[in-house]
Amino acid sequence: MITFFRNFFSSKLGLGLTLGFLVLIAFAFASSDVANQNVFGGVSGGDRVAVVGDQKIGNAEFGRAVSNAVDQVRQENPTITMAMFTAQGGLDEVLQQMIDRYSVGNYAEKYGLRAGKNLVNSEILQIGAFRGPDGNFSSAAFQAALRQQGLSEEMLRQDLADSILVTQILAPALSGIQMPRKLATRYSALLLERRDGAVGFIPSAEFAPKDDPSEAALAAFYKENRDDYIRPERRVLRYATFGLDNLDTDLAPTGAEIAARYQRDRAQYTAREQRTFTQLIVPTEDAAKALLKQASGGSALAAAARSAGFSTTVVGPVEREEFANTTSGAVAEAAFAAAQGSIAEPARSPLGWHLVRVDKIDRIPERDLAQATPQIREALTEEKRAQALADLSARVEEEISGGAALSQVAEELGVALEATAPITADGRIYGNPAATLPPQLQGAISTAFQMEEGEPQLAELVRGTTFLIFEVSDTTPSAAAPLKEIREQVVFDWRLREGARKAREAADRVIKRVGDGATLAEALREEPVTLPPPDLLSLDRQELLAQGQQIPPALALMFSMAEGSTKRLEAPNDIGWFVVDLQNIETPEVAPDNPLIASAQRQMRGPMGDELASQLTRAIRAEIGVETNPAAVAAVRRQLTGEN
Repeated sequence: MITFFRNFFSSKLGLGLTLGFLVLIAFAFASSDVANQNVFGGVSGGDRVAVVGDQKIGNAEFGRAVSNAVDQVRQENPTITMAMFTAQGGLDEVLQQMIDRYSVGNYAEKYGLRAGKNLVNSEILQIGAFRGPDGNFSSAAFQAALRQQGLSEEMLRQDLADSILVTQILAPALSGIQMPRKLATRYSALLLERRDGAVGFIPSAEFAPKDDPSEAALAAFYKENRDDYIRPERRVLRYATFGLDNLDTDLAPTGAEIAARYQRDRAQYTAREQRTFTQLIVPTEDAAKALLKQASGGSALAAAARSAGFSTTVVGPVEREEFANTTSGAVAEAAFAAAQGSIAEPARSPLGWHLVRVDKIDRIPERDLAQATPQIREALTEEKRAQALADLSARVEEEISGGAALSQVAEELGVALEATAPITADGRIYGNPAATLPPQLQGAISTAFQMEEGEPQLAELVRGTTFLIFEVSDTTPSAAAPLKEIREQVVFDWRLREGARKAREAADRVIKRVGDGATLAEALREEPVTLPPPDLLSLDRQELLAQGQQIPPALALMFSMAEGSTKRLEAPNDIGWFVVDLQNIETPEVAPDNPLIASAQRQMRGPMGDELASQLTRAIRAEIGVETNPAAVAAVRRQLTGEN
């Protein structure tokens, strides 16, 4: 999860910060300082976490940035909490990103670079969220987006200006990056390099103590590793659905209502004519007449159009008024005056000159009241049903807004309330991964984890058909599980940790034996417990890279060791230790025309750019001057995590 966060912020090594990060650091999270220390001046003031040059990074701004960084990570991992985020270094990562942004911005201004109002305006105009339905910038959409994100226009403009300055500094520095051919040749040789070795595994379970730890040892282990036992926040939802079955209104239209609707829409039931056309639009009258002559001479309209570089379209079935609205009165008059199979006289619309061939004529006879009644009854029933549901949902929403309890609303509706098992923010049943939530609740999870207990909400499940009422009836905050509830798990982890410590000692003994001349297999057999035999390996880097992102750590270590060396590597989650023995390295010569060289030059542009940008940023920070305030940072951490 923290890897996602770091990847999200990797833009500091690119061409500047994206709008997403700008919005991230500008969200409204806190409107007041989180530390109230009456010390003024310099970084020691309690209202700032850092000073970059002469610019302060306030506690409130820092709190907003951290809070919304968590929101960004939560899109990938809904169960992450502020405590988990800070425990994994997220808070420090946000601070470093902010310091880098301020440093580069100050440096740019120091040397005369600027981001004027017009330049910022041009950036705003390019942001899709600020465009209206016509695709152009919309002041209403702009203001609505700012309100939604809790931003002021001034905050957004400042962040965009800083981003532009970052780009002005980094873009020239990173342009034209090219790995030297000699270095690329060496890198290509590494891709062809083959390594022979062996990997042994020493499992912790073989060395784990059989007896339980003392109460003091267990308590100390639990305290030291408390963050490993944090449970996600869980919530219990009470809910019910209602819809058409809960309407107590007679929806059947009366004869008078049907007759009134028939009179209102009488025009729909009169005799009328619909036509289907093949249409061609050309820019000039002369072109239209020439094509009409060609089509009338035996050539089909579509063929005549193709010969002149145009194309036809099929329109209809349409009535005269509808066709006139999309073309012009003159075009409609000509088209509806022509006989079926003929081409109407050219007529003009704002789009150009129209040639219209009448493909089909449908004459619809008049319908009396009796003939129209089934259609009208169906339409009126649907309208009355929709109106009744709208009235019912409005009444429910009014009752909820007025403070009515969910049980009271459910009783009035005549529906039964149901309750979920405790669920997590990712929509899973806590403690039962195989269980699933009822489908009607899937869309309510995000809202449920932003609600207060006992405050019902109304949601529409199926538009105009089914509604959901729900509330949070119980919330269990995210916290470390009490030791007494997870004692067996903690005892197991303690044994594994102790076994891992002894497995490391065994790994050191194995490495010493290999150094004295034993093979890895022989060194493993000399241990007092039975260990699995080592895996013999022989592969080159291309075979290694073919495994994608899932390269085993032991293999990665083998390709970073010196020939003839033996090293140990800790396996994850205290399950044991790897011993990696590298016996031989073969590096072939690379021909000057080998395509791997050019490929290596392309592949290394990104990493080289990242490294150069990182070095430049560090140099800028040193020149501008940066001071951090650990006390203020700790105060922000305490407030965000709810610590005393």
